[in-house]
Amino acid sequence: MAELIDGRAVAAEVVEKVTAQAAGLIAAGTTPGLAVVIVGEDPASQVYVASKSKKARECGFHSVQHTLPAETPEEELVALVEALNRDPAIHGILVQLPLPDHVDAGRIIQTIAPEKDVDGFHFINVGKLGTGELATAFVPCTPAGSMLLLQRVRGKDLSGLSAVVVGRSNIVGKPMANLLLAANATVTIAHSRTADLPALARTADILVAAVGRPEMVKGDWVKPGATVIDVGINRIPAPEKGEGKTRLVGDVAFEEARAVAGAITPVPGGVGPMTIAMLMANTLTSACRAAGRKPPVF
Repeated sequence: MAELIDGRAVAAEVVEKVTAQAAGLIAAGTTPGLAVVIVGEDPASQVYVASKSKKARECGFHSVQHTLPAETPEEELVALVEALNRDPAIHGILVQLPLPDHVDAGRIIQTIAPEKDVDGFHFINVGKLGTGELATAFVPCTPAGSMLLLQRVRGKDLSGLSAVVVGRSNIVGKPMANLLLAANATVTIAHSRTADLPALARTADILVAAVGRPEMVKGDWVKPGATVIDVGINRIPAPEKGEGKTRLVGDVAFEEARAVAGAITPVPGGVGPMTIAMLMANTLTSACRAAGRKPPVF
């Protein structure tokens, strides 16, 4: 039976460290500031934004939330982001995705100043990650958190280990592959057009599932003793709980994989809590850089 990698516990450690470091920064005259922008009434986005703002306040940050109507013109959103870029009290800017169809999300993301891009989506941060400049890059929060969980099992140096990342998104798959490369793993990115995906997955000492398909990765895809990082968060019907009820599952068939793997992240309680924790870490890092202080290492 695989070891469970407890994302809630690791996230709590990260937040505790952020809070302690933030207190020292505040005492020296700099309060880390996070601005979260949401456009429209998407219920899931509302929940995510509220939790991010709440966690920022718990860490002692200056927390600002801009809630805009769905019909907000693109130019107005650009102007808001540019104003936040100029605001010295704000160190991190997060624009919640998805945005309404009439807004060019790519343009909005590239408007965010790279030094305040705590989501790590600006082309400058993407380029730094891709070329191994991790010391000055902002890394997207979900891959960054996934790597911290992986390090708890495998350590920081992954030399000699084979990693397969299932999923090639700009938000998780590609940055995750770059982080694994930087840690000296031998990395393959797989996706929907990969030939014989199960056979490839079985070669992996480290298997990362980030495809957004409920329980797609079966137990017989997992190499015995492998470390499985399940990034997926999918809501599926749960009639056993009652009519209309749902439950959360990952991209991995958990019970099957758990019987084979050496270590695995559960859903919920694995990668999910790490995403907000790393957002707080990135915001603290930005504030430290703005204050001329060396950021902590997580």
